[in-house]
Amino acid sequence: MIKYRLFIAMLAATGAAVICMFLIMQWSIGRGFLAYVNTMEKERMDRLAEILVHSYTEHGNWQFLKDSPETWFRIVAGTRGVIEMERLGQRDRTVERDRDADRTGAAEREEFLIRQARRFANHSGAFPQRLAHRFEMRVILLDAQHQKVMGPPEQARPYRDAAFQKLLVGGKVVGYLGMLPRLHLTDQHQLLFVKRQKVAMGMIAAVMLLVSAALSMPLANRLVSPIKLLASSMHRLASGKFDTRVEINSADELGQLGADFNTLALTLEKNEAARRHWVADISHELRTPLAVLRGEIEAIQDGIRLPTADSMRSLHGEVMQLSRLVDDLYQLSLHDIGGLNYRKVDMDLKEALCDALDLFRSEFAQKGIRLSESFSDSCHFPLFADPERLHQLFDNLLENSLKYTDPQGELAVRLERHGQRATLHLEDTAPGVPEADLERLFDRLYRVENSRNRALGGAGLGLSLCKNIVEAHEGTITAHPSPLGGVQIRIDLPLRRS
Repeated sequence: MIKYRLFIAMLAATGAAVICMFLIMQWSIGRGFLAYVNTMEKERMDRLAEILVHSYTEHGNWQFLKDSPETWFRIVAGTRGVIEMERLGQRDRTVERDRDADRTGAAEREEFLIRQARRFANHSGAFPQRLAHRFEMRVILLDAQHQKVMGPPEQARPYRDAAFQKLLVGGKVVGYLGMLPRLHLTDQHQLLFVKRQKVAMGMIAAVMLLVSAALSMPLANRLVSPIKLLASSMHRLASGKFDTRVEINSADELGQLGADFNTLALTLEKNEAARRHWVADISHELRTPLAVLRGEIEAIQDGIRLPTADSMRSLHGEVMQLSRLVDDLYQLSLHDIGGLNYRKVDMDLKEALCDALDLFRSEFAQKGIRLSESFSDSCHFPLFADPERLHQLFDNLLENSLKYTDPQGELAVRLERHGQRATLHLEDTAPGVPEADLERLFDRLYRVENSRNRALGGAGLGLSLCKNIVEAHEGTITAHPSPLGGVQIRIDLPLRRS
């Protein structure tokens, strides 16, 4: 489940961060404490430099140290007690007695160290590694000519690792005092302190991991909750419940996803409603001519009507109406699946329109409808289009006006050019269409339920085909109230650059 995957991901990320922090802190504690110890020893070096300068002033050279190595080690070892006395300050007597006891033990250790150092100074040999970490074994004294006076043998550790400071007497350099820094912690108390700090850091890291685990699961549940709700809603939508909606409580990506889901559900709901209306309308349109055909054929079969020329003409009319309906449906279905082919060629829009008008002049005259034309003779209308589809477009529009315009009415056709676009206006007289229904004239199977109804023929597919044809030619078709009292159809098409 995504909840556990998210929990594991958050826990792994937190664990990696905690482990990295733990390792860095472990390294930092050791390095930092070692730097602290070296800094503390710098105080002893400053005190030792003062003592050596004073001793040099008394003796005039460093020979007294070369003649008596014990003196060197006593001076170096004595700096520890001096520093501790300076730190003691104004503390109470109990602490002072404890310090005295500590200094007594330290003095015994220093005496042992001096004996070991004297033994080492009296012979050459391997440097005793067990003493290498001691402060006394890392201090180096050079004379003014950079020659060693006292200090460990250079083969143990190169002197270049040491930090030297000048010893000045009367403004003259009389020597150099240096110290080899500690490379590792060796004191038991120091090691114990560092160990305790590392253990504490480990416990803190463990507690942080536990806290992270305790917080990750509720957080994962909270993050996954809207996803689970969206998933369940998606299942209901997939099962056909298109009225499913999700509640949006955030403005983040999940909120946007929920909004998109609601939009999708609304679109599917509208499409399903349109599909049902489409099927119902088609069934109704097909049932009516079939019912008429069936009734007339049964009447002929029963002898109620004779198979005369009039009855055959009536049957033929119903068959033709049914054929037109099926053909329109077929054309629309081809357009929907992208199978409606257009064979476009270079042609003149005005010539195609004039040819279509010539075919309908007699029919308009028989109904008493005056047909007026207004073309710009000086303008050319070069168009890259399919002549057959344009002929179908004009036939549908003119037939629509012929059917729905009252006798003794008028149809005004105007063709205008505006730059690289041509505009065709078809304006007829009453009856008109309510403005609220004008936008729906191009919907499939839509008819205004007044004078423009099925009694005058048609299934409400002609204008839908017109819209498809115009859009296929990158144009637009709209319906508006006509100045003559009827409907104005306006078509805008792009012209070919000549």
